[in-house]
Amino acid sequence: MQTLENDFLKILSSAQGAELQSVFSKHTNLEYMWQAGREWTKHAPLLFPIVGQLKGDTFFYSNKPFELSRHGFARDSAFVISDQSKNHIQYLLQQNTATDNYPFCFNFYVSYTLFNNKVETKFEIENIGSEEMYFSVGGHPAFRVPLHDSENYDDYYLEFDKQENASRYLLLDGLLSGQKEYVLCNTNVLWLSKSLFYKDALVFKDLQSERISIKSKASSNGLHFNFNGFDSFGIWAAKDADFVCLEPWMGHTDWLNHNQNIVDKEGIIRLSSEGKFCCNYFIEPF
Repeated sequence: MQTLENDFLKILSSAQGAELQSVFSKHTNLEYMWQAGREWTKHAPLLFPIVGQLKGDTFFYSNKPFELSRHGFARDSAFVISDQSKNHIQYLLQQNTATDNYPFCFNFYVSYTLFNNKVETKFEIENIGSEEMYFSVGGHPAFRVPLHDSENYDDYYLEFDKQENASRYLLLDGLLSGQKEYVLCNTNVLWLSKSLFYKDALVFKDLQSERISIKSKASSNGLHFNFNGFDSFGIWAAKDADFVCLEPWMGHTDWLNHNQNIVDKEGIIRLSSEGKFCCNYFIEPF
């Protein structure tokens, strides 16, 4: 376990999955990350080289099948530390025997950096192969709700920084069914409840906001989650669990009628040989 610390925050991360496991505020004396429990054993898994689920757990490239489990292999892979300082740590995953079911050569860097009271998570992908690379990438951090023992889950709500008119794209067996239902109707507030996630994740493809805040009607503590440039967003919690995941995605799970060819996958990122891609998001407790 690796520690980064400044006057505001102390965070912990692990080379296994390059996973952020703790965000502790020295000012509020609160832990903000879900500390892994029987409902869900992860903290903030990384989604790479796919986001969500492939139809039949398989994609085709150059007429060859490649099997990948949900969200890809990065979250279960051993990274190495490639750079570290007092306020920054960078992990690296390269193609290896555990990634044989992915036909592209890559460097996948994941870094955590403290900027006063903010934690930046940054993804950087390098295509070190000789042909165009196809991938998706995303975050899956889980935050404690409630933060105080005196509070209830439904004391909390998500506040979007813009008024939203947005539908959730409904899932069937982990795939996009083609059906939608309105969740945000000319509002910037979504109240949390355990039942909100009984139909699986809320999948959005048309959010206007670049910041979502977790807030409570019963206390002044919460966090700001700043993201920009991600084309999809997921909000999820395991059934009846005391957390909520805020998930910025580049790409998303397959449609039920997808032809399984990765070059035709909606939201897939195409990266030329020797090309680089990066995206990031920020966690700011209060």
